[in-house]
Amino acid sequence: MMWSSVKSSPTTATATKNLGMTAPINVNGPEPKDLQLTTQLEEALRPHDVFESEEELHHRMDVLSRLNDLVKQWIKATSIDKSMPENIAATVGGKVYTFGSYRLGVHNKGADIDTLCVAPRHILRDDYFSSFLELLRSREEVSELRAVPDAFVPVIKFRFDGIDIDLTFARLALKEVDEAQDLSDPMLLKNLDQKCVRSLNGCRVTDEILRQVPNVENFRLTLRSVKLWAKKHGVYSNVLGFLGGVSWAMLTARVCQLYPNAAPSTLLQKFFLVYLKWQWPQPVLLKKPEDFGLGFPVWDPRFNVADRFHIMPIITPAYPQQNSTFNVTQSTLKVMQEEFRSSLAICEEINSGKCGWEKLFEPPNFFGKYRHFIVLEASSSCEEDQLQWEGLVESKVRHLISSLERENISLAHVWPKPYAGQSEVNQKTTCYWFVGLTVGEKVGGHLDLTVPIKNFTDIVMRSAIQINVWKTGMKIEAYYKKRKELKSYLPEAEHWKLKSERKSSVATAAANPAVLNSPNGGTLPGIKRSQEEPVPTPHPKKMNSGGSVDMEDGDFAKIAAATAGTEIPEPQKGIEAIVS
Repeated sequence: MMWSSVKSSPTTATATKNLGMTAPINVNGPEPKDLQLTTQLEEALRPHDVFESEEELHHRMDVLSRLNDLVKQWIKATSIDKSMPENIAATVGGKVYTFGSYRLGVHNKGADIDTLCVAPRHILRDDYFSSFLELLRSREEVSELRAVPDAFVPVIKFRFDGIDIDLTFARLALKEVDEAQDLSDPMLLKNLDQKCVRSLNGCRVTDEILRQVPNVENFRLTLRSVKLWAKKHGVYSNVLGFLGGVSWAMLTARVCQLYPNAAPSTLLQKFFLVYLKWQWPQPVLLKKPEDFGLGFPVWDPRFNVADRFHIMPIITPAYPQQNSTFNVTQSTLKVMQEEFRSSLAICEEINSGKCGWEKLFEPPNFFGKYRHFIVLEASSSCEEDQLQWEGLVESKVRHLISSLERENISLAHVWPKPYAGQSEVNQKTTCYWFVGLTVGEKVGGHLDLTVPIKNFTDIVMRSAIQINVWKTGMKIEAYYKKRKELKSYLPEAEHWKLKSERKSSVATAAANPAVLNSPNGGTLPGIKRSQEEPVPTPHPKKMNSGGSVDMEDGDFAKIAAATAGTEIPEPQKGIEAIVS
């Protein structure tokens, strides 16, 4: 797509229906420079495999069509097994829907496809995890088959003709499910169990996000850029307390609502500005919350005490509304805010011609930011066990981060990408996560990490036993290490990362001593506490139009107004007051 060839008027806004909780900040269209920057942005994305070829896309569509046929065959056969006449069984239907990045149109090369099998009321989840699982097992084109029936959203994972598929299941309270079945009607949820509702909401939320953006193509290119940036900067992981794909999509959609006619290059810059200035924990909402009286729990901190402790709420736009970011901690929010700040500064450099978009997608040097680390080691006796063990340990790391925040630790920053063991013996049976630490402001205190580390290992082992995952040879250990002691854990090509960086705003050394204890590192006196520097307010250069960051168009004040538009009212005012 040649964005520079699009006709636009820098002074006249395109007629666009206002979407979102507040009025747009700026409705101007792009200038030629903004379109040129967008073309350059798209070119900068290409080396990172964020676009599929036509051939690859057609293969995905073929796989989905064959999977859809397979589901229909299974539903018909299961219906006949339940004594339904064959002529009626042939009409009950069934359908495979897509959601997530594929449905949004922003999937990468080689990405998996999130799918949902929707069946009529007489097909049960037990049928899905028995007879349909056996049908998949019998198919030549299916490999790496794994069922997870006890997950929060039960799922079957497999490869179908080379494409990774995550297939969830929901049964509707309908006699039949035809090809034209629309899942957007909230009354379809009536009388369904929670697992079915959660499964259906993957599709319902994805489709609602697309309905809430003023320009889908601009949204898609912006979201592709945001997702690549988040992965490169180590802030893409829902399970570790950062954000997952749907949360980044909702944040991007909100920026599109605030700048409905802007080009993707502008939207990406505004993205960093908006969320650097956002007044968390005020929630991000794409539309007015609705309650259809079906009795499902919805996010509402006025009545749900647990919701009041959510740090960075981003609320799904489909009923029943949920917070997609309940795993975020104070530390992960600080890390993301610092990445917003530094990336906004890079966007200013791009605007002034000092660098290209490639700089925005360069990973920061995580190891250079901190002097002190906790190394988490997860190991098993064989490769098959390690895959399961690694997933379980990863799902509990956020508990360690929360525990550390209750100690004299002002920041605990986990890098989402685990490192494999560095020897041939343990390369496939051991992995490591690294947690960078900034010691807090308490002067002369005695900081003991023994308790939070022991609590974390206890949580992991207890969970493994409860869900029957633990096997002989599975171990979880945690060590305190200084940066210079990490060399043995990293591949030789990354040893350069252990050199100290200049002061960063998330890990700046200060001068008051503390004492640090670790279960494996002993007592370590003389560690300097660290203190966050105040985040400087960016002062971008004046740029005309809705393009580039512009202090003089009142963005900061309007972002504050957009945040205030989602302020949580007093309990007695009712849910409508949230969005008044």
